[in-house]
Amino acid sequence: MNYNTKRRVAALLAVPALLFTAACGSDDGNNGDTAAGGVAEVKGKVGEKPEISVPKDGEPSEKTVVKTVSEGSGSPIKASDFVRLDWTVEKWGGDQELGGTWAETSTAGGTPRRQSVEQIGKQSQQLPEKVLDAVKGKKPGSRILVQGTAGDLIGENLNTSAGIAAKDVLIWVVDPVGAATVDAKAEVKGEQAATEPGLPEVEVPSQKAAVITIPKGAKAPKELEEQVLIKGTGKKVEAGEGLIAQYTGVKWEDGKKFDSSWDHGGATAFQIGTGSVVEGWDKGLVGKNVGDRVLLVIPPSLGYGANPSSELAKNTLVFVVDILGTV
Repeated sequence: MNYNTKRRVAALLAVPALLFTAACGSDDGNNGDTAAGGVAEVKGKVGEKPEISVPKDGEPSEKTVVKTVSEGSGSPIKASDFVRLDWTVEKWGGDQELGGTWAETSTAGGTPRRQSVEQIGKQSQQLPEKVLDAVKGKKPGSRILVQGTAGDLIGENLNTSAGIAAKDVLIWVVDPVGAATVDAKAEVKGEQAATEPGLPEVEVPSQKAAVITIPKGAKAPKELEEQVLIKGTGKKVEAGEGLIAQYTGVKWEDGKKFDSSWDHGGATAFQIGTGSVVEGWDKGLVGKNVGDRVLLVIPPSLGYGANPSSELAKNTLVFVVDILGTV
């Protein structure tokens, strides 16, 4: 989603065109963490940073390898499921992390580590399609190794200026922390409350972006304003979870829409409460419930004010968010 300016993109990937294609190689059917036949060895428990090593003086497999290092439990992850992931990537023989979620540890204040929240089958800003597709059919709590050349896994969008050549072999280790199934066209149901005095009016047509009307002549609030328009009965949203939602955003200054999930195929997901999205979302949505429809009015200081290069740096942002689920 284009308001998330804090999302890190691995230096391996070309920016902004992250157009990965083709399907991933099939699972080799071998479990465990024993290196053999030019395949990296992965040690460590799921939930902890993996240790990756390669056979001494060994040559990597010429084919792309997808291997279940350890198997989780629960229902297999389906195509189009939303998933929350930990991952890391190294170069064969490089012994150095090139990107991943493990580089970002929890803060002293207890903020959860940032993780990748993705939808299977959709373009990712952090993982090549072949790597993300390897998660499909696996169970949450699994650990998956994907090994192959940068040219095969990333393709023409490889950013060679990062010092990685197409023939270099990359080793990805991916842990699907959780998964959830939510229909892309889902929306919150229920009787909507009138907005409080001084706040924008909200009309939400079914299967369409919300219509948000800024009150005429009203000055934008300097503090975060929030109102639950429809009260849900689902679980409370916790910091660190992946939040699945429909949303629409407009600028207070002119009332013009600048973004909506309905313009990008429907429901989307992102990690909440970790600084992965604008601060107004973290403050306004953590603690709400699945099934809530929330109105947020976010001043620049909690939006893009800290990023002067953003087109929205000086704008007060108004969002209507339907909380559909968590992962």
